[in-house]
Amino acid sequence: MLSAHREEGIQPVTTDNDVQDVTALRTAMIEKITARHQALGLVLPAEVERALRTVPRHLFAGDVDLQAAYEDTAVVTKLNERGASMSSVSAPWLQAVMLGQAELKPGDRVLEVGSGGYNAALIREVVGPMGSVTTIDIDPEVTDRAQRFLTDAGYGDVEVICADAEFEIEPPRTFDAIIVTVGSWDVPPAWPSQLAEGGRLVVPLRTWGLTRSWVLEHQGGALVSRDRQVCGFVAMQGAGAHKGTAIPLLEPDDDHTVGLWRDEQDTIDAAALSGVLDLPRVEVWTGITVGAGIRYSDQDLWLATTLPGFSLITASQKALDDGIVALPWRYGTPAFVDGPNLAYRPKPRPIDGAVFEFGAFAHGPQAEQSARRLADQIGAWNLAGRPEPRLSVHPAGTPDADLPDGHVLDKEHVRLVISWPTAR
Repeated sequence: MLSAHREEGIQPVTTDNDVQDVTALRTAMIEKITARHQALGLVLPAEVERALRTVPRHLFAGDVDLQAAYEDTAVVTKLNERGASMSSVSAPWLQAVMLGQAELKPGDRVLEVGSGGYNAALIREVVGPMGSVTTIDIDPEVTDRAQRFLTDAGYGDVEVICADAEFEIEPPRTFDAIIVTVGSWDVPPAWPSQLAEGGRLVVPLRTWGLTRSWVLEHQGGALVSRDRQVCGFVAMQGAGAHKGTAIPLLEPDDDHTVGLWRDEQDTIDAAALSGVLDLPRVEVWTGITVGAGIRYSDQDLWLATTLPGFSLITASQKALDDGIVALPWRYGTPAFVDGPNLAYRPKPRPIDGAVFEFGAFAHGPQAEQSARRLADQIGAWNLAGRPEPRLSVHPAGTPDADLPDGHVLDKEHVRLVISWPTAR
């Protein structure tokens, strides 16, 4: 039985002004989400928009005020002892994208991996009373809070489970959609085994440190992608947790930090990079351009699959401001290690107000050679028609002969193959 405020799409607030404020804030949030979808070349599904207009997000946002609750950004709800986010209410634009990727319909049975309450309520609105929603999280504090918020908001029929989603839930069952809302380095066997035939797994999967929300479906004994979107999530905990490797490139101080992030099992000689940024910088510009506002995130995956030693380079804002490195994005820009040399893709330089040119910067004894290797792969991506990637997920131990053509990346539970079927 739906509560009155849920039937009317109005949250349980106390004054007419509160109702007007929340309605205006929610409308503004949806306008931002719609604009973000348009920028991504997507259309906000009508049923998802209806859910966004119905579910009272502020009831799931903890102690933040109404304005913050309806911003189109994530709301952190739990920090660890180092101040890092352990749980959050994800940005609503990203939740809307992933719900659209899942293509939910009334009557679907849905498993959400990673709880907070708000997304489960959105799912419940879309699948309706004939569907079912199960949300699972390893943290009892998170599930207790999610259960309380869901009940208070009128969604007490959502099943909340405290367990490690690396393993199948009990009692065993299958789902028409599994939506993972934590950053995943691997695909445990429990997820494909719980996915019904014709179902969709939406998972923010990390490959070489790059996270994409992939839509995967059963096909010939594998999971094969239909879509992907750039995203970022709090990392998986429990048996599925994975720690990458941080390699500092500067002597750390309070202001200037530059380093590499390695997220896979291959290793590099970090000692060989000592002092590499002190060497002169070589700049190579490619003549290849991109229009303002045009996404080129698939180029990152192209570079990851074609450059041995691929890494992400990160830097503090002070290191960027002082010109130690020239990155477009301080939290992870494509780079590669070539022996004692380091090359990375810098911030594209403006040709005019609406066109920007890709380049390659490098430091090291053979910096010119390394910069040109990176530039050549940007050129290859362009000559291939700026193709879209396809991901297929195969059980660990699958022989090479049984894998499709493409770049193979081995995880603990699966073998991933990234291919470029639209490449010229």
